[in-house]
Amino acid sequence: MSRHDDPYCLRSRLSWRLLALQTALLLALIGVVVGALCASGFVLVGRDEDRVIDVVQRALAPDANGGLTLRSTPDLKQLRAETPDLWFLVRDRQGHSLAEGAVPAEFAAIGTSLDQISQARLGWQMFEDDPRKPAARLKRVDTDAGNVQIITATQGRLTGAKALLMTSLAFLGIALPGLLVMGTATFIATPMIVRRAFRGLDTTADQARRIDIHQRGARLSMEKVPLEVVPLVTAVNDALARLDQGYARHKRFVADAAHELRTPIAILNTRLESLPSGPDKTRLLEDAARLATLAEQLLDIQRLDRCGQPFARVDLVAVAQSAAADLAPLSIAAGYELALDAPASPIETIGDAAALERALTNLVQNAIQHGPRRGTIRIRVSSPPSIEVTDEGAGIPRDQREQIFEPFYRLTPLDRGAGLGLNMVREIVLLHGGQVSVSDGVDGGTCFRMTLRPGPQG
Repeated sequence: MSRHDDPYCLRSRLSWRLLALQTALLLALIGVVVGALCASGFVLVGRDEDRVIDVVQRALAPDANGGLTLRSTPDLKQLRAETPDLWFLVRDRQGHSLAEGAVPAEFAAIGTSLDQISQARLGWQMFEDDPRKPAARLKRVDTDAGNVQIITATQGRLTGAKALLMTSLAFLGIALPGLLVMGTATFIATPMIVRRAFRGLDTTADQARRIDIHQRGARLSMEKVPLEVVPLVTAVNDALARLDQGYARHKRFVADAAHELRTPIAILNTRLESLPSGPDKTRLLEDAARLATLAEQLLDIQRLDRCGQPFARVDLVAVAQSAAADLAPLSIAAGYELALDAPASPIETIGDAAALERALTNLVQNAIQHGPRRGTIRIRVSSPPSIEVTDEGAGIPRDQREQIFEPFYRLTPLDRGAGLGLNMVREIVLLHGGQVSVSDGVDGGTCFRMTLRPGPQG
């Protein structure tokens, strides 16, 4: 299976794809906004008023008369060269002033009225705003000529590092918060939306997990299932309907075949009884008994559907006594002794007495068929409710003890058994909420143990 065929988490995939889409849309929006601003004449150039103030601050010095003068520093020369509209106004606390460029009359007339202000931005009246008249920047700084006030409205060109820093801050200030908010909302909201949308599908999945072979006619609910999943649920329901029909046909065929076999087997047994006694007659009777057992096992498949409707109190001692009485002649004829070890008081469970007796009968018949035709087959009933069947045969290899309960499985290929008996035992015990196990017998051979639920007390 390739990596693309592996199952994936729909909530996670939707979240990441939505986040990627939102990021792309946000970047596109920023691009559109910047483009619109550029087209309208509002260009984000790399210019900075503070750089003008910094250059003037470093170039300022006292003159011989205690006034203000400018040193011709490289930064000042560069600023003058690259800024044709350069202007600034410098005043110190002694009333000396220095100006360069065309200082607007509005700012030149401010005088000492702002001496107590360390920094400010000076604009224009609301109805007289003119984009060609930029706001002025005022800042009081310390220089070689003392503490001075500098006013300028000229924006110097940004340095590369500062331009990059301001561009990064602009992006982080605009795009990153929005992206973080959208990403957080996406990863919180998307799982909630998907979970709510697929809530009905979770219910349908629970229904599917509860379907088994004994619950035919079950269908998956399409209540609150998303429309995109309805075709899948419908297809599964159609498949379940076809399986029910096929299983019903199979069950009818098995039942009809088993009933048809019972009559000729009964006639065969009658004719065999009329034969003279001898080894051949015994062997033929055993073969006829196997045929009868096979027919009964096929009918047991049908009876499993009706098993436990409803369960009632069952005395396992009585079940074991009835099975032992029915199987004693067959066991003796095959060369075995059949022993029953059961207490005098009842040991009760809840179940179907007929089904439990069929399970016990299958275990004893299995011991008769696969044993060495000598020794003892022992039935033991004990509490907590359990029935053991022990033989003195060769035993069952450990690596095959789980497989022997599968239908039509045989330990040896030439075995004349049908391979249905032990499977029927397991199915009956599971229907009763118990378990069947196989282990080595105390004196050799094999021990099958059916463990059942205890009956109600009182």
